[in-house]
Amino acid sequence: MALSSFDIDAPRWDQSTFMGRLKYFFSVTDCRTALLPDSRLDEAKALVESCRAGSIPPGTTEEQLYFAKKLYDSAFHPDTGDRMNLIGRMSFQVPGGMAITGAMLQFYKTVPAVVFWQWVNQSFNALVNYTNRNAASPITPKQIGIAYATATSTALATAVGLNLYTKKAPPLVARWVPFAAVAAANCVNIPMMRQQEILNGIAVTDENGNKLGHSTKAAVKGITQVVVSRITMAAPGMIILPIIMQRLERYKFMQRITFLHAPIQVMMVGMFLVFMVPAACSLFPQRCSIAVSKLEPELRDSIVSQCGDSVQYVYFNKGL
Repeated sequence: MALSSFDIDAPRWDQSTFMGRLKYFFSVTDCRTALLPDSRLDEAKALVESCRAGSIPPGTTEEQLYFAKKLYDSAFHPDTGDRMNLIGRMSFQVPGGMAITGAMLQFYKTVPAVVFWQWVNQSFNALVNYTNRNAASPITPKQIGIAYATATSTALATAVGLNLYTKKAPPLVARWVPFAAVAAANCVNIPMMRQQEILNGIAVTDENGNKLGHSTKAAVKGITQVVVSRITMAAPGMIILPIIMQRLERYKFMQRITFLHAPIQVMMVGMFLVFMVPAACSLFPQRCSIAVSKLEPELRDSIVSQCGDSVQYVYFNKGL
């Protein structure tokens, strides 16, 4: 391929298929990119912008351009182009998620431990949700505070309530309480953190990127898909790992190394997340679409009056 015609914004893999999206998200959620200094990320951004401007530096190879795109997509927001904070990036989901989830699964028996680790998890989730929102819909500090407090309260109420309710239940049921709390909180945290999109709508475009208006129905569809993805991301580790640990703890060698149970769970959660983070992100296309016929009547009429029947679907960034 002649580099003069290289389209840096074109996906390397077919994003209309699950496997294509999986390859893409394996690339951008690579936790090794989180270790790179800001200067290296800024170099990648500069190369991407140079490519967009049609002035690729002499000697640049196609693989260097793809690697620069990988770094750019992993660290810079798709709407604003601003560098995202480290903890909120999807490339930090494996190290951050494995530490917090492992701790939640290990320290689930006492109320103070449940409260502390659910608070840590929701603080982490709030930052991730804010970082990966659709930036075209700004949110005020007050709204961020309300969203954070609501999601954290939901997680704590669910975790503490179920923890007390399951005191007489089989031990395995109690081990699943953290997942129930995480799932409930995700259903609150993400919509609350992105409430401006639901209230005011999300920008929608035609196939060529021309803005056509704002849609609340598109926002609801995108946020719903993100909630499903996040719960799916956590489910295997938080459902299967408790079963594994319960069986392992029957062995005498595991009973002699109780001090290693937490590190073991952290590492095992990491093994799940290495695959589940990109897999969950790949469930739905990042560039989401919705039929014009399913939009709000006002927006639908506006699009028909502008474009006639030539536009059947509109597109938008659903966020992560």
